[in-house]
Amino acid sequence: MTLEQKVGQFFFPAVFINDSEEHIQQMEFLIKKYNIGGLTFFHSRASAATNYESNKKIEFNDDSAIRLQELIVRYQKCASTPLLMSIDAEWGLAMRVEKTPQYPYAITLGALPESEIDLVYQVGKQIGLDLKSVGIHYNLAPLADVNNNPNNPVIGYRSFGEDKIKVANFAVAYLQGLNDAGVLGCLKHFPGHGNTSVDSHLGLPVLQESREELMENELVPFIEGIKNNVDSIMIGHLAVPSWNENQNTSATLSKNIIETLLRKQLGYKGLVISDALNMHSVSKLYEKKGQLEWEAFHAGNDVLCFAENVAEGIDEIVKNASLERINASFERIMQCKEKVGILNIDNQIDINNTVDFDFNKTSDLNSKIAQKSITTLIDSDNTNSIFEAQKKNGLAKVSIYKEANNYFFETLESELPTSNFYYTANNNNNNNNNLEVLKSQLNAFETVLIALFVPKAKPLHNFEIEDSVLHFLSELLQNKNCFVYTFGNPYALQIIPNLKKAKGLVHTYQDFKEFQEITAKQLLNNDKSKGTLPVKINML
Repeated sequence: MTLEQKVGQFFFPAVFINDSEEHIQQMEFLIKKYNIGGLTFFHSRASAATNYESNKKIEFNDDSAIRLQELIVRYQKCASTPLLMSIDAEWGLAMRVEKTPQYPYAITLGALPESEIDLVYQVGKQIGLDLKSVGIHYNLAPLADVNNNPNNPVIGYRSFGEDKIKVANFAVAYLQGLNDAGVLGCLKHFPGHGNTSVDSHLGLPVLQESREELMENELVPFIEGIKNNVDSIMIGHLAVPSWNENQNTSATLSKNIIETLLRKQLGYKGLVISDALNMHSVSKLYEKKGQLEWEAFHAGNDVLCFAENVAEGIDEIVKNASLERINASFERIMQCKEKVGILNIDNQIDINNTVDFDFNKTSDLNSKIAQKSITTLIDSDNTNSIFEAQKKNGLAKVSIYKEANNYFFETLESELPTSNFYYTANNNNNNNNNLEVLKSQLNAFETVLIALFVPKAKPLHNFEIEDSVLHFLSELLQNKNCFVYTFGNPYALQIIPNLKKAKGLVHTYQDFKEFQEITAKQLLNNDKSKGTLPVKINML
């Protein structure tokens, strides 16, 4: 290869599964002309994280998985050097592609007992097999961030929790699963995005910890990953003044953090990839096109993820970088391509192959995780108390943010038939959509079994739980015997007033069918839950 062709291997621009033919042809041109090293797939331009604030409408496409496979074949055919195909699939392809297998969030896995670490390995392996089946070789996951800030707007449920040892062990198990499926993994976001309160897609978080504090906490999972030969480490867009001469420079652009800390002090010899270079914490720093790409490479990144200025970036690197440094990064990328086999064999996917995922295997795995992760927070012998109330006709079931025909209530109904009520924010039925009406309907019941389905996983706008719903729940908790079952991000428990007054409180981390049904069965069978909260929760 020419020097320019070698440098082209450092660039992993974003590609969008549901993109226009014009944009697809533009990418084909880039692949052919600049010998780029790989691609990072996203669902669509509207769904890219930095576009959230523009409220662009996301158009869903049930054929996205087939389209993804077809695009991979098409792009590979353009490449003189096989492309390393990457995607963010922390909880499976479903993170980016609809109608594909979805696995639990990392926070759900973090609720598992340490003895069930094999389930984390199985999740990594199944995700790897799903990715490989469509032609993806590289999963930009899992997170090694220790989530020790409950106000973190972007990590939270994506982290295994706040126990640094558990995060380290579970991240390594997930990575081993990916590798055993023949897929590369990636620990992110170095040196640790957990204790931040700014979304790095939109601004620059600053970690104020000292070097010693970082070594004792945030860096522990990365150190464990390095010991276990992690394929790659992603550098986060976050400032760490203690490691950067008290400067608020993004780690992605800091030689002190990548070359001195990660390479020299921690001894990491694998691939270093930047977080997406379109993110606002870095994308607006330089007016000159290609300057950001050069600065990121100069700081120590081998792969420039979501690079938006390929031609200009190649020119800047060729002009400014040493031959030794270019060859070092080139060799690391080639080693990764060799590991997944794309340099030695014809890696083209047969375009006639249908995308065929094993949804039954996914469901079985999700069921096993549900059985071991459901967590009891307030235990007042729920089952006996609920059945006693039902015998006296004093029990009602209320579903919040799902209709009453949800899997949880349906599983309970055969043994626990009651009057069922529900509230959904977008329901056109005024009787069911009016909390005042619902409150009056519940006057006849002493005991209420509440199922709260938390609307969103991210904490923005109180997880989109309306103030009126919080007020409604608060009144119920003060005036009724309430047994509360919550489904979703456990941090949402912190915003429910008077939740401590619940007679019973059980938390389930997903609202998947399997999780709802097993929660109901554990209630009916009076089974002891086995999960533990992976993060600290301060209930009001």
